[in-house]
Amino acid sequence: MRPRALDEVVGQAHLLGPGRVLQRALESGELHSMILWGPPGSGKTTLARLMARVAGAHFVAFSAVLSGVKEIRAVVADAEAERARGGLRTILFVDEIHRFNRAQQDAFLPHVEKGTLVLIGATTENPSFELNSALLSRCRVYVLHALGEEDILAILRRPLGDWERGLASLKPAVSDEALRLVAALANGDARAALNILELAVVLSPVDAAGSRVVSDTAIREAAQKRALLYDKSGEEHYNLISALHKSLRDSDPDASLYWLARMLESGEDPLYLARRLVRFASEDIGNADPGALTLALAAKEAYDFLGSPEGELALAQATVYLAVAPKSNAVYAAFGEAQADVRERPAEPVPLHIRNAPTRLMKDLGYGKGYQYAHDAPDARVSQEHLPESLRGREYYRPTDRGLEADITRRLAAWRRWRAKRAGIE
Repeated sequence: MRPRALDEVVGQAHLLGPGRVLQRALESGELHSMILWGPPGSGKTTLARLMARVAGAHFVAFSAVLSGVKEIRAVVADAEAERARGGLRTILFVDEIHRFNRAQQDAFLPHVEKGTLVLIGATTENPSFELNSALLSRCRVYVLHALGEEDILAILRRPLGDWERGLASLKPAVSDEALRLVAALANGDARAALNILELAVVLSPVDAAGSRVVSDTAIREAAQKRALLYDKSGEEHYNLISALHKSLRDSDPDASLYWLARMLESGEDPLYLARRLVRFASEDIGNADPGALTLALAAKEAYDFLGSPEGELALAQATVYLAVAPKSNAVYAAFGEAQADVRERPAEPVPLHIRNAPTRLMKDLGYGKGYQYAHDAPDARVSQEHLPESLRGREYYRPTDRGLEADITRRLAAWRRWRAKRAGIE
């Protein structure tokens, strides 16, 4: 059911609509090397084939999973020979181009530069991360979007009435509601939608009239499980964990639960999510609610003990708690400033009075001299310096007025005022 003409293509109007960039390139025949970046089933291969057909070019396709530099060289040799004879231009379509390593990607560069071939690469991964800058500089990157429900419905209706390539010979009877279910389960992937529909039709029994009435049950059996776009090592992984983290930070328990469930349903390692929750408890809640870290660690232990699916409830409980807890990144910011000073400033010696002095020699050298033991002082407060000379007076930790940190703010401010007053007296 792959489109055989430009007007059969559904979706991607931002690239193929009237006056849009790819539509103009196709109509003029002025093709250029490009990277088509989009989710599965969005039309990358279809577009590449149509470009070759409309432009009257020789089309060569191979997958980066199965091919290497040897195959690239053979294609280039054929393209150069064809060009020398004044024949057709060659379009080299590389599916999953992100699977080529840097050296393999470099093999394209001189031939793209000379115009020996037009390279069209297809990828589901962010080209900025997966393709080298030299190749990217020689190609235009076009982003394809997941197909919308109406686009998928338009694609699904075609095989139902197509006797040559479609399912019409099986006499399918599929309601609009059933088609919408297929579209929902396909999650924007046209290929997945067609596969679900085909299998659902085949699985449906033939009635007395010779038709196959496709039920919701048959569709769900064909789909088995909704195909959620996800790659544990790819961009979508980082998109989803970013959505979870920001929903937690913004104190939205409903969105936080959704992104947690989405990642679990997509096959993410629950212990990875547990680690992210523990990190969040320290980074974004900190001392505003120290119990958040305890609960996050308890959720990790609960999942370790119970496994899936029971243990996932503990992760959900921790997620909701973290979302509604008071927020503070004061510890995170303070630690970052302290790390910056450690990295950027000279490593000054520890002040003598707070050094340990376990030997006579060290005592004679002044180690520990003048040290004030806090428990011997009223209110366990002493006025002495603890930072190196160049950092005297440095304040890293600035607690907020949220949650438990509101009390910490009052106590710390009182201590700093007392200390400043004592320093003035002394």
